[in-house]
Amino acid sequence: MSRAAPSAPAPVQGASRHGLGLVAVAIVLTGLNLRTAVTSVGPVLEEIQEGLGISSGLLGLVTTMPVLCFALIGFTGPSLSARFRDSHVLAGALLAMSAGLVLRSTAGAFWLFLVGTVLAMVGGALGNVLLPSLVKRHFPGRTGLLVGAYSTAMSVGAAVAAVSTAPIAAVTGPGGWRWALGVWAVFALAAATPWLAVRATAGASRETHVAVRMRELVHSRLALAMAVFFGLQSMQAYVIIGWSAQYLRDTGLSAAAAGLLLGLNSIVGIPLSAIVPALTVRPRLQRPLLCGFLACYVVGWLGLWLTPLAAPWLWMILLAFGMGTFAMVLTLMGLRARTPETTAALSTVTQGWGYVLSAAGPLLVGVLRGATGDYTGMFLLVLTGVAGLAGTGWLVTRQRYVDDEVPGWSSARHCDDVLEVAGAEPPVSSPTNRGGGSPPG
Repeated sequence: MSRAAPSAPAPVQGASRHGLGLVAVAIVLTGLNLRTAVTSVGPVLEEIQEGLGISSGLLGLVTTMPVLCFALIGFTGPSLSARFRDSHVLAGALLAMSAGLVLRSTAGAFWLFLVGTVLAMVGGALGNVLLPSLVKRHFPGRTGLLVGAYSTAMSVGAAVAAVSTAPIAAVTGPGGWRWALGVWAVFALAAATPWLAVRATAGASRETHVAVRMRELVHSRLALAMAVFFGLQSMQAYVIIGWSAQYLRDTGLSAAAAGLLLGLNSIVGIPLSAIVPALTVRPRLQRPLLCGFLACYVVGWLGLWLTPLAAPWLWMILLAFGMGTFAMVLTLMGLRARTPETTAALSTVTQGWGYVLSAAGPLLVGVLRGATGDYTGMFLLVLTGVAGLAGTGWLVTRQRYVDDEVPGWSSARHCDDVLEVAGAEPPVSSPTNRGGGSPPG
């Protein structure tokens, strides 16, 4: 028998400031590595195609593999966290990521490149689903601050990888794209270290696990809207990450210039990642933020399509502002559930099914480009996605909780046949919010 999720987290005493500080550092370093394996591919996409001897369709598979991995591997996060300490799960994920980056960079065959990609995405996939619940668990009174910190670190890592990949490939000579993809293994290895040093929380045990039925989220219209919203914003992001640099190269820019513009897109996202969560926790600002992001997407995509060389830096900056929807939805995961356990369940379902939906985007771009010889299909796809973001975004910015839409999640009754979700260690810090949500800030 397992207990249904209570209406509020029960903090466990005994966590030192040093221990919480180490967890915060580990979370931020993990965020730094969540996208390096993805954004390092776009600037050398042409070199990868030539080096592996693959078609445009298979190149589309290269750009969509990270999204598929985020979906499929991400679903394993809660069950792994229910059996092992969260710190050990993330340490193992980052070590696997490091090994995968090395394998991918040395692969001589396409299938080995894909195997390396899968391993390289383990760190990102598990980090995606576990970090929101870890923030809720360890820092329930600082949700906006910690989400902002690790999403900012994510943007920094993405920007550095995007900007430096093409120069690294150029400096290291023939086959330099392999060095440019493999160098990020060092950073993943370094990020695993603090997780190994995180101690188990005093008072934590297997008996303190709380379990919820994730499959019952199908009864929540909010959870379904969150999944679709996440999927559509992710599709936008991975088309930008996977294809914008190659598109700019095909319009006449050099590989270095295209990589620099992709890096500019990531750099602009750095302050946004810090600011957007702090604004999103304020309910009155959520819909104005959403409208601003959507307007930036529309103008950015139309500018890149109709006059790509007129002001490519402006179009990439506007798309970066549109990508603020990612930091927004990360924050909403903590705001739309009442406890760390239901936050973990919502995070897993939202990102898992969201990434499944978004995986079609980069793959379709590759297929359509190969079939038509141009990028018209890409622009029609992303602009349709913006319309979908408007509809689902309006739903997820309503002030409600998935706990209240799923039978049994807001009660203390016992239930059988449940899937335990993230939380080998119970909450360890600030007093809980009696209103059930995360307080501002």
